[in-house]
Amino acid sequence: MIIPTKRLWALVALGIPIALAGLVVPGLEQLILPYNLLLILVWWLTGTVALKRHPFVVSRFTDPVLSVRANNTVRVLVENSSGQSQKVRIRDEAPANCLVEGNEQQLTLPGYKTSEFTYTVVPQSRGRWDFRGTFIRYAAPFGLAEVQVALGNQETARVFPNVKAVQEFELLKQSGHLSLLGMRQSRIKGLGMEFESLREYNDDDYRTIDWKASARRGKLVVRNYEQETNQAVMICVDTGRHMLSEVDGVRKLDLCLDAALLLMHAAERANDQTGLLLFNDEVQRYIAPKRGKAQIGAILDAVYDTQAEPVQSNYLGAFGYLASRWKRRSLVIVFTDAENEDQAKELSAALGLVRSRHLIYVVRVSDPRWKLSLVEPVDNERVLFDQAAALWYRADRQKAEATLRTLGYQSIEAEPQDLATALVQAYLRVKQLSLI
Repeated sequence: MIIPTKRLWALVALGIPIALAGLVVPGLEQLILPYNLLLILVWWLTGTVALKRHPFVVSRFTDPVLSVRANNTVRVLVENSSGQSQKVRIRDEAPANCLVEGNEQQLTLPGYKTSEFTYTVVPQSRGRWDFRGTFIRYAAPFGLAEVQVALGNQETARVFPNVKAVQEFELLKQSGHLSLLGMRQSRIKGLGMEFESLREYNDDDYRTIDWKASARRGKLVVRNYEQETNQAVMICVDTGRHMLSEVDGVRKLDLCLDAALLLMHAAERANDQTGLLLFNDEVQRYIAPKRGKAQIGAILDAVYDTQAEPVQSNYLGAFGYLASRWKRRSLVIVFTDAENEDQAKELSAALGLVRSRHLIYVVRVSDPRWKLSLVEPVDNERVLFDQAAALWYRADRQKAEATLRTLGYQSIEAEPQDLATALVQAYLRVKQLSLI
């Protein structure tokens, strides 16, 4: 693209006095046409030469995966292969689903040098999205034209659940600051079946006392047990219509996948296996439990572009499928959203297919908006109706949770900011008490 500059328009404007001078000197106005034609010719020729011989090469570097709703850094290298310094304006077109800051820059590029700049993108949704290329605008010789070049460096980026949260969790763990996330480590080392060592009693669980060793030593002695490893955690994610609803503009499915990612990381650190079952009206994907980082990568590849669909989930079909494929006792985490007693009973009936073999947790996302509406002053009919609806909604969800617990299922319901923490704490407690 060749763009006229202010200098060109200023030279075109100089033709106006020449035309006016023709009123005094007859024939002088005839110079206007060749004068303007000459300007246009020079503008076109210089712009065409600059367009064909641009000396710029651009490279873009991002993280291997982008995290949804998190700051991701993009690094752009610009190489000037000519011997002349160039002032340029450069814009890197980020994916359409991203909030972008700093992707347009004005740079002075020294000859035979490489410059760089960085900017941040915040993807708003998961899936495959395209960087749409880099555009550079610079001045042609004589300054009558600016040239805009579209460089062919389009590439596809994959946006995953919030991997950055896992990195933050790991940093807090290494620095001993997990309390910032509301997590506390228990003094009980573990109640697994693998004996590790003996030590003196120190306000420990009475079940760990070794009475024979205590009698020999004349003082209370307890057994240390290592927590069992290579246990299985099966993550079941409902992608049906119930997961289409949003909390603060984020779909419940996305919030559940973010929490599941942190749970998978905790399981991997404990040398446990993780597996996946995606389902709505039919089973979408099944990955048998295995352990290791490669397994987490396989699960992320399976879920990163998964979207909730407006269909009724078939719980009986999903858990019947799981019962036929995986029989080893496991911790089964079911991400869904039973909103009332009837839905809870339907879910419970389906979970009965796997209940005898597995420990089951049903995980639901709570919407904080109904709490906020209950504390709002009632000064008009709309607020009154909103509060009545919030009370009705709360009562329905409480009945659903009571139904799940009455029928013997563990239930976790938490607001988005607390969901991952509550889930990991529940997993650690299951490990601590050797419930699987």
